[in-house]
Amino acid sequence: MPKKLLITEMNRLSAQAFKSSEKIPLTVVLDNIRSLHNVGSVFRTCDAFRIEKIILCGNTGTPPHPEIHKSALGAEYTMDWMHHSDTVEVISTLKNEGYTVFAVEQAHNSVSLDHLSLQTGVRYAIVIGNEVKGVQQVVVDGCDRCIEIPQFGTKHSLNVSVAAGIVIWHFFGLMKSSLNL
Repeated sequence: MPKKLLITEMNRLSAQAFKSSEKIPLTVVLDNIRSLHNVGSVFRTCDAFRIEKIILCGNTGTPPHPEIHKSALGAEYTMDWMHHSDTVEVISTLKNEGYTVFAVEQAHNSVSLDHLSLQTGVRYAIVIGNEVKGVQQVVVDGCDRCIEIPQFGTKHSLNVSVAAGIVIWHFFGLMKSSLNL
C-alpha cells in the first residue's frame, strides 16, 4: 500500500538554493489579472517548475499581500518578479531581448498546446490574460503566436491559474532536459 511522503522526505530545495538554481528559460507575463488568489497560484506553479521570472502587468496585484501569500505559500519570496504598468511595452522588450512570446488565447491560427514544439536554446514568454476579457487584443497583436489549450466540454475557458499551470507544465516537459534534474 502506498504511503504518503513526509515533507522531510521530499528533498525540496531551500529558498536560497532555489534562488541560485538553473531555471527553465520561460517568463510568465500576467496581463491584468484581477484575482490575487490567481496571482498567488501562478507564483506557486512557477516555483514548482523553476520558471525564470514572472512579470505582473497593468492592474495585476503584487506582493506583498495576504491574499497572494494565501495561495503562493511563500513562492512570492522565491520567484523573481517585477511589475510594469504596460503589457505591450513588456512584450516589445521581451522580443527585443530575443524571447519568442506566446499569448495563451483562443484566436484564429493559434497553435494547439498539444501540437506545440519548442527549439532548444530559445527563451520563451507566455502571456496569461484577464479572467473575463483574456489577453488584450493589442497584446495578442504584439505576440509571435497564440497557444490554445484544447477543450472538449461546454465551457469556453479555464480558470486563469489552471490555464497557466497547464501551459507551464507543458513547457517544463518540453524544456526540462536542459536542466540537470
